[in-house]
Amino acid sequence: MSLKQKLATGLLMAALGASVASAQSLVYCSEGSPEGFDPALYTAGTTFDASSHPIYNRLAEFKVGTTEVIPALAESWEVSEDGMTVTFSLRQGVQFHSNDMFTPTRDFNADDVIFSFNRQKNDDHPYNGVSGGTWEYFDGMSMPDLVDSIEKVDDYTVQFNLTRPEAPFIANMAMDFASIVSAEYGQAMLDAGTPEMMNQAPIGTGPFKFQAYQKDAVIRYLRNDDYWGDPAKVEALIFAITPDASVRYQKVQAGECHVMAYPNPADVQAMKDASDIVVMEQEGLNVGYLAYNSTQAPFDNVNVRRALNMAIDKQAIIDVVFQGSGQIAKNPIPPTMWSYNDAIVDDPYDPEGAKAMLEAEGITDLSMKIWAMPVQRPYNPNARRMAELIQEDFSNVGVEVEIVSYEWGEYLSRSRELDRDGAVLLGWTGDNGDPDNFLAVLLGCDGRENSNRAQWCHQPFEDLIQQAKVLPTQEERQPLYEQAQVIFKEQAPWATIAHSVVYMTMRPEVEGYVVHPLGGHIFNQVGLSQ
Repeated sequence: MSLKQKLATGLLMAALGASVASAQSLVYCSEGSPEGFDPALYTAGTTFDASSHPIYNRLAEFKVGTTEVIPALAESWEVSEDGMTVTFSLRQGVQFHSNDMFTPTRDFNADDVIFSFNRQKNDDHPYNGVSGGTWEYFDGMSMPDLVDSIEKVDDYTVQFNLTRPEAPFIANMAMDFASIVSAEYGQAMLDAGTPEMMNQAPIGTGPFKFQAYQKDAVIRYLRNDDYWGDPAKVEALIFAITPDASVRYQKVQAGECHVMAYPNPADVQAMKDASDIVVMEQEGLNVGYLAYNSTQAPFDNVNVRRALNMAIDKQAIIDVVFQGSGQIAKNPIPPTMWSYNDAIVDDPYDPEGAKAMLEAEGITDLSMKIWAMPVQRPYNPNARRMAELIQEDFSNVGVEVEIVSYEWGEYLSRSRELDRDGAVLLGWTGDNGDPDNFLAVLLGCDGRENSNRAQWCHQPFEDLIQQAKVLPTQEERQPLYEQAQVIFKEQAPWATIAHSVVYMTMRPEVEGYVVHPLGGHIFNQVGLSQ
C-alpha cells in the first residue's frame, strides 16, 4: 500500500470512531473481509460485495432487485440460430478508473473483454496463474469446454464461438466472475513486475472507485463521476468490516453505520419493533448444506452418507439456529426456483435407523471433522452452533466429531482441496436465477476441486445437467432438472440443511436500497435523506 493510501486509511479509521458526519458518505457494516478485489478469482458473496458490484461492470447485468438480464458494457447481443455464436455490440465512451500507478490512455473496448476471459481460459496466458490462478466459477461452469474462442470483430464488437448451445449463457455473462478488467492496466502491472496489483488495487468501469483497504477493518470507495451509467447517489461508500452481528447492530443504532447485513435471527423482531430502524426481508434464493468429501472413505459409500443424513435433526437446527428465519431444505435448489422438485421426500430423522445402517456397512468408532464457517452467511447465521448440534446428533449414532474452522479466505481455499477431510458446512445464493447455477456449479464434475465441495462426480447426474444446458426452453429443461434432483437425493453427496429468509437492517434515512434476490449488496442506487 502506498503512503498516500495508508494516510487515507488512517484518516478514515479516525472518522469511523464517531457518528457518520456527512450525508454524502454511506457506511455499510459488512460481515467479513473480501478475499481480494478481482471477482473472477473467487466465489464468496462477501468478496463480490466489495469488488464486482461497486468497482466493475459486466457485458450484461441483472436489474437490481430482479433476475432480469439487461445490457451493460454491451449495448446489445445477438445469438446465432444454432446457438453456437454470440455477438456482443459494446458500449462506446466508457472510461476505466485510474490510480497512483495507472492512468488509462483509451476507453473500454473489445481488447478488455478478450483479456478478461482469456486469462481464465488459456493456461499459457500471463495472468492465468497470478494471485493463485483459481478461476473457480469459470472452471466449475464448464466454460473452458464451452468457449472455443473469442474474436475481436472490431473495437466495439466481440464474438464468442461456443462448442455447443448454452441456454443460460447470457445470464452467466451477467455473473460476478464475468466482470471486465482493463487489459491496459494488466499489461502495465505485468511490465512493472507487480501483476498481483490487479487483485489488490483494482481498476474497473463501475460506479465507485477503489481508494483504500485495511484488512479486517475498512474499505473506502469514492464515486466515479465519469461513470457511463446513472451516477451513484453518495460521494463516498465505506465498508466497516464488523464480523459480530450484535456489534453491527450497535453501530447502526449509534449512527456509525447506515446499513448492516445478516442480523442475528433472535434480534430481528426487536429490530422490527424499533421506531428508528428499518428491516427489509425477502425469501432467499439460497441453500445451506453439509458437504461430505465423497472421494474419502467412508464418505465414498452412499449408504454411509445417507445414514449420517438420517442422524441430523434438521428441525432442531431450524429452531435453534434460524429461529423462524429458515425452512428445512430437501433439495439442492430453493423452492422459489423453477424446476424445484417438490415430490422429493426428505431424509427422515431416524437415529436408530442411521445407527443400524452404519453397522450394516461395518462402520464403528467413526471419527470425523465438521468444518464450521467463521462468518455469518445468508444461508447460515451461526455455523458454529449448527456444527455443535450436528456433533451432538452424530454422537447419538456413535460418530465422534471434531469441529474445526479457519479464517474465511483460508476456509474457502482449503475446503475445495480434493483430499479435504471430513464434511464442510457451506451454502450458496443463486447468481443468475437458473438451476444450472446450483446443480452444475456445485455438483457437476467440472466443479471438483473448485465449487463442488463434495468432490462428487456421478455420471447419471452429470449426463442430465449437461443435456439440460443445451436445450432452448425451460419447458424442455425442467424434467431433466427434476430427475437430477431425484438422483442427488438418492446419492446424498450433501446433507441439505436449510433455505433462509434474508433480512437487511438499516437506518430510516437510507433511501433506495433494494434487497437483491441474488444476494448481492448493491449501493450505487442508494441515497441518504438530509
